[in-house]
Amino acid sequence: MDRSTAGPHRMNPSGGCPHADNARLRARGSVVPVVLPGEIEGMAVLGHEALKAFLGHPDVAKSARHFTLLREGAIPEGWPLRTFATVQSMTTADGADHRRLRSLVSRAFTSRRVEELRPRVEELTDALLGELARAAAAGGGVADLRRHFALPLPMGVISELLGVDVAHRDRLHALSTQVVTTDIGSQRAVAANREFAALLGEIVAAKAERPGDDLTTALLAARDDDGDRLCAQELIGTLLLLIVAGHETTLNLITNAVRALCAHPDQLARVRGQQAGWGDVVEETLRWDAPVSYFPFRYPVRDVRVDGTVVPKGTPVLAGYSAAGRDPAAYGPDADRFDVTRPGRPGAVRHLSLGQGAHYCLGAPLARLEAETALRRLFDRFPKLELALPEGELPRHSGFVGNSVDALPVRLSPDTP
Repeated sequence: MDRSTAGPHRMNPSGGCPHADNARLRARGSVVPVVLPGEIEGMAVLGHEALKAFLGHPDVAKSARHFTLLREGAIPEGWPLRTFATVQSMTTADGADHRRLRSLVSRAFTSRRVEELRPRVEELTDALLGELARAAAAGGGVADLRRHFALPLPMGVISELLGVDVAHRDRLHALSTQVVTTDIGSQRAVAANREFAALLGEIVAAKAERPGDDLTTALLAARDDDGDRLCAQELIGTLLLLIVAGHETTLNLITNAVRALCAHPDQLARVRGQQAGWGDVVEETLRWDAPVSYFPFRYPVRDVRVDGTVVPKGTPVLAGYSAAGRDPAAYGPDADRFDVTRPGRPGAVRHLSLGQGAHYCLGAPLARLEAETALRRLFDRFPKLELALPEGELPRHSGFVGNSVDALPVRLSPDTP
């Protein structure tokens, strides 16, 4: 393909499996122009080294005040990606503002604090495996692993951390799915965002009346102790971020890892033969089938050159994690191969799927703990677990931000003693 004459790639709002498109786009270059929903011009960074450089570039910002079209009033309220730009949280803040917001929640996600959660994660995992077995028994031996296991585990953990009542969890998941999708109509997008904010407001109000030993109470206390540390909009935005990022990405990670292992029984055998660990499975899944495909947005504060391509000031840029994860320039000619021994090799390239630099995923230790625990205990209990549908028939996510399937029907083996 002639890179000089190729037009911008039109992002498919309906999503689908990203890997074939990613390979075609990488052939055009590590940085390519794209058309976002609503005919908004943007760019995507696809190559591993280019993305690493871009994520850490001093002239690249997260604050939407650098998004030229938004600042000029050219982005409608119902634009499906608007929340990614406008939510007031650490994901849309820079410098001291970012450090202030991140510090308010960072103590809940330190490695030590996460390790203290291990017994609860294991307890919840075992309970959900029982629910999965019961769902399979009621379904003729088949159950949706995503619905009965991969979803309620991270949703349960983040909800307990935040002190969110069980009664709200299904609705919070449904709303979080809507606000991150890219093929939702403008009216539905506006309605979902308003309902999400209103529900979070109800949760905050209830917690203000009945404080608890949870992160929401701690965030409320930070706001009340010093009003300029966390305004009401930042509180809602931070809770929205924690709920969405705290379960959607881990949900996709667990789902994608199970799919990968079922499709590659030789790799599962390597784990069982102790040639690799469950942590290696998690890291290779993060690289090979990243739970987030294209994350919005970053904006150059001035024209920035990345791998020979100029990204103009104020352009909304997508971080192409799924594309970077299979970049042959970084991972070699077998970059498309799922190999659980890869992360443990000397000199192995570290994936970027959890970010890079100041905005590296705060919940990474918790996500790893949940995924490793889920996979180890799942395959210990159901060693002959298999997909109940061929990979090609699994329903894909509707959107190009998240990368997974909407359902994962599996056939279980009998319970082990």
